Amino acid sequence: MTTTNLHEYSMHYIDSGEGTAILFIHPPVLTSLSFTYQIQGLSPYFRTIAFDIRGHGKSLPSEQTITYPLIVEDIKHLMDRLNLDKVFLCGYSIGGSIVLEFLLTYPDRVWGGIVISGMSEVNEWRLRNKISLGIALSKIGAVGTIALSNAWSQTKRLSLFRRLFNDAKKGNPRNVEQFYRYSLKYNCTSRLGEIQLPVLLVYGKEDQHFHRYANLLHQQLPKSELIFIKKADHRLPTKAAGTLNELIKQFADRFSP
Repeated sequence: MTTTNLHEYSMHYIDSGEGTAILFIHPPVLTSLSFTYQIQGLSPYFRTIAFDIRGHGKSLPSEQTITYPLIVEDIKHLMDRLNLDKVFLCGYSIGGSIVLEFLLTYPDRVWGGIVISGMSEVNEWRLRNKISLGIALSKIGAVGTIALSNAWSQTKRLSLFRRLFNDAKKGNPRNVEQFYRYSLKYNCTSRLGEIQLPVLLVYGKEDQHFHRYANLLHQQLPKSELIFIKKADHRLPTKAAGTLNELIKQFADRFSP
């Protein structure tokens, strides 16, 4: 684990393993620790990198408004700092939208994308309500409340729960609110046909409210593969880590240089 001054702010990131790089992107409030099981399980085979988005975890707050294009630029700068010409990008939930934005912006810097329980737009009332609640809570400074709920939903293993919660509650309320707000208005569905890179889409079979997002992406992305993990819901990085890791490994092995 390390911290670097990057693109006018101090970014915390994890860098483990060697070889072809997989870079992970977390959703609002959660942090790079969301991918603890991916770092552990995949670093023997790949170089695994996860970072805390501005104003999240151990990364310092941002004076600039949090937007997906800003996060994309931060990822590019981190890649440049680490001398990475290309990576596999893997995003969880709202982090999956940032994968799509990066593929549209810098396709020459990516081998392929992996979207876990993600979306290209928020078009369903349940998700809109959940994000709106996140906006309301962060607006009154209650990031700790979101952190507690999110960390407990990700894992019931006390040691990991404590780490996730303690990291997530450090989130800067203003930056968290900005991240949530941007996710509500983001929509790249009409541009998905421009993405000519391979994209792996992974969803939980029991995460039925997200199946519409899964099917939409699969229909619109020219080179996508859609897989539903049985007996799993939205929280795949922690709740279905073994199966998810194997799918990521197979995908990266197939499209590695």
